[in-house]
Amino acid sequence: MATNWDKAAGSFRAELSAAIPTETLRALHQVTPWRHALVVLRQLAILAGVVTLILLFGERAYVWIPASIVIGFIVFDFTVLVHEVVHAIVVPKRDSRWHAWLGHLYAVPSGLSFSQFRRWHLDHHDQLGTDDRDPKRAYLTPKLVRRWFKALYFTPALFPIYFRAARRAAADYPADLRQRIAWERRGAILFHLGLAALLGWQLGWALMLKLHVLPVFFVFPVAFTINRLGQHYDVDPSDPAQWGTLIRPSPLLWDRIFLWSNYHLEHHYFPRVPMYNLPALHRALGGFFDAHAMRRRTYGGLLWDWLVRNRVPHTRWGA
Repeated sequence: MATNWDKAAGSFRAELSAAIPTETLRALHQVTPWRHALVVLRQLAILAGVVTLILLFGERAYVWIPASIVIGFIVFDFTVLVHEVVHAIVVPKRDSRWHAWLGHLYAVPSGLSFSQFRRWHLDHHDQLGTDDRDPKRAYLTPKLVRRWFKALYFTPALFPIYFRAARRAAADYPADLRQRIAWERRGAILFHLGLAALLGWQLGWALMLKLHVLPVFFVFPVAFTINRLGQHYDVDPSDPAQWGTLIRPSPLLWDRIFLWSNYHLEHHYFPRVPMYNLPALHRALGGFFDAHAMRRRTYGGLLWDWLVRNRVPHTRWGA
């Protein structure tokens, strides 16, 4: 059955096909497990490094503050890794058990239920462009267009906001799926409570705050919200090709910080292109973007429009 996005994208699918040679597109869809593994190992190495810095120089604010910020962004990046699993682009075999195992493993650091995230995200893809069936737009987008309310998303208030949205989205799920989601969420909560208790007991509460509470509850919401601003907030509702926000490439900064999830519009065009191939996909689509007169945005500009100019989400924000 054709989804809302399938129907809408039909208006520009031929243009996309003409924009990228078949062999190039086939190469971009190549799933390379060792490249995924290198990304994970790099993240773990950075995590180990900043944790070591906090353990060695935890009394120096100029060390532990940036180190805690890095931990928070790495925790967020696990949601990007979950996203790769949802689209089954970690290993070439789509039904490989590796996808199920890694999905649950990657979901724990950010407190997610893998089963909910998978259903939520795939529904988002299918129902993009709708106000009531896309769970991100229906339940998570701020309905109150006030600066103070938008600012809550950058704070620990994001967690009750998100879990309320997830609960509302799950109301129509089958009973067995809701039960599985509940167990997975309890497991993630127990993991974080246990980790916090262990860190506090072994290292002291000051280090526990720097290693766990501040990164997870104060930095993660900032990373999550900035990333989400670059997805579907500045869009052209009249052109399905622009139902996502085109972000200007940033190879030395945001590509690394967000593990290429800043190429979200490109991902909706070709959801089975792995994260590490998205910059090449962006370059290949340059002519298509120009043909549609798409404006390349920066996160700084989006933050200005969102908080200072108080723009309405899912509309065209203009110059």
